[in-house]
Amino acid sequence: MAATGTLTRADLAEALHRDVGLSRAESATFVEQVLAHMCGALARGENVKISGFGSFVLREKSERIGRNPKTGVEVPIAPRRVLTFRASQSMRDDIIDAG
Repeated sequence: MAATGTLTRADLAEALHRDVGLSRAESATFVEQVLAHMCGALARGENVKISGFGSFVLREKSERIGRNPKTGVEVPIAPRRVLTFRASQSMRDDIIDAG
């Protein structure tokens, strides 16, 4: 993992190179293809479920009234799609045990 505490695409590609033995170029291409496939599915409105990891789910949020916290003025919030992630139970267990 990078020194910043953030796992990047490059870190994933390097792990594939190191652990699986793919070349660095093949590893980077593989990571990009997997991410592109996931993004494409989400763009088409499909949910993405990775067993043992979690699910990326698209939700439709309807229009609602919000409030500007600075002025207190009510403003309409447009309907929109939001992406949520829900970790699998095994991932949550692993994270809690690691902490």
